[in-house]
Amino acid sequence: MRSKTESYLGFCKRAGKLTLGINGTAAQKKVCLLVADEGASENSKKEIQKLKARFSCPLIFVEDLGGMVGKEGCRLAAVRDKGLAAAILGEHPEAAQ
Repeated sequence: MRSKTESYLGFCKRAGKLTLGINGTAAQKKVCLLVADEGASENSKKEIQKLKARFSCPLIFVEDLGGMVGKEGCRLAAVRDKGLAAAILGEHPEAAQ
């Protein structure tokens, strides 16, 4: 069974409002939410924290992000739609600004 977070990420992907990867995210101008894989390396987590500070957006960690977005090895996804970002955050109340 798919989680709601996985479904919302699928909606973002189909709407063209999801950017995958650290380098792709760094090239964006505006990001509403960062979704990172719990299994990311320490160096990747440092880069993700820098992006979080740059975009001043919430960050959540999930298991198996690559499986959720259909791209194995993916460690970061950036949601660029406010409504979908709010819906995903609603599923993760532990996420802090």
